[in-house]
Amino acid sequence: MKLIVAVDNNWAIGSGNDLLFNIPEDMKRFKAFTTGNIVVMGYNTLLSFPGSRPLPNRKNIVLCDDPSVNVEGAVMCGSLDALLEELKNYDSDKVFVIGGAMVYKLLLDYCSEAYITKIQSAGENPDKFFPDLDESQDWEIFETSEIREHNGIKFCYVTYTKK
Repeated sequence: MKLIVAVDNNWAIGSGNDLLFNIPEDMKRFKAFTTGNIVVMGYNTLLSFPGSRPLPNRKNIVLCDDPSVNVEGAVMCGSLDALLEELKNYDSDKVFVIGGAMVYKLLLDYCSEAYITKIQSAGENPDKFFPDLDESQDWEIFETSEIREHNGIKFCYVTYTKK
């Protein structure tokens, strides 16, 4: 299993159930990685999408502990055990954890690769954070892209692998 996330320079990922930055190139990269694959998310992440609908052209698996919630086009899992059981049906190389903060923390130990967009700015009023992989004994940098820029926002892509 892999994960994909954009973090600011403090490893913040969101504010008010929204992303901190809108970088079209990063959105295209996210789409390229996840289209045709399986995406795993929490219910709040699903609600943050346009129309609160599952992402098209992907198998959407949503972790939600409310058994009354049913979302057309998504597989709902009510617990970590149910989610892990569901994921046995898929090639783990095609599974991408896409958020939010709680789901990233819950599944980080199950992932072998992390595709991190590192934004070299601080987001406004962040309230959700990702674990700092640079401080982790379990992860190492495999590859780093050149620095890019969008509307004055500098960022790069860093691939981490689990040791």
